[in-house]
Amino acid sequence: MSMPFYVSPEQIIKDKADYARKGIARGRSVIVQQFDQGILFVAENPSRALHKISEIYDRIGFAAVGKYNEFENLRVAGVRLADMRGYSYDRRDVSGRSLANAYAQTLGTIFTETPKPYEVEIVVAEVGAVADDDQLYRLTFDGSVADEQGYVAMGGSAETISQSLSTQWHEGMTLMECLRLAVDLLGRFGGEGERVLGANELEVAVLDRTRPRRTFSRIARPRLAELLA
Repeated sequence: MSMPFYVSPEQIIKDKADYARKGIARGRSVIVQQFDQGILFVAENPSRALHKISEIYDRIGFAAVGKYNEFENLRVAGVRLADMRGYSYDRRDVSGRSLANAYAQTLGTIFTETPKPYEVEIVVAEVGAVADDDQLYRLTFDGSVADEQGYVAMGGSAETISQSLSTQWHEGMTLMECLRLAVDLLGRFGGEGERVLGANELEVAVLDRTRPRRTFSRIARPRLAELLA
């Protein structure tokens, strides 16, 4: 009688984590930054149809890296949860914190109970009435949640980009300053060798606190080309 093949739980968790990290690292980077009037999302994404950045609710945005079909499932689930909570109670009861907690539970369950973890990393951002009320939550493939301050970089060379952001980003930056910083860092560290990224290779959106109720707005590529000129 042959002995059953045994793998320790520690090794299984390690293998899952390594697998997910490698999948996320192959993706192109996304940078999320606070600016003086809201929150800016910048992603290297030449596709016009497959978005990495989306609106979840009135003052809440979503950004992701990794496998598109997996983070799209999470985005849709988040929209449904937010709509249901806002309809059942009040629109003000929908918060970035509650959505981040729901995503954390979902990702944690998938990581521990399924053979293959999600190869995704996401940010849930909520813009407040003032800059001190802005919230950035970063969620990793295993359901871990980090409450970030000021900026977040995910995917690709996220560690190198984060190091540069730590020295170059500061409170009170304008939209133009944040945009140019993000595009410069994606061009320098987002691929093999230094590049100059144009509007057609970028996906950009903002949560603008000055807009009434629905604060999410995409920056169209013609307008983006003007800003980068």
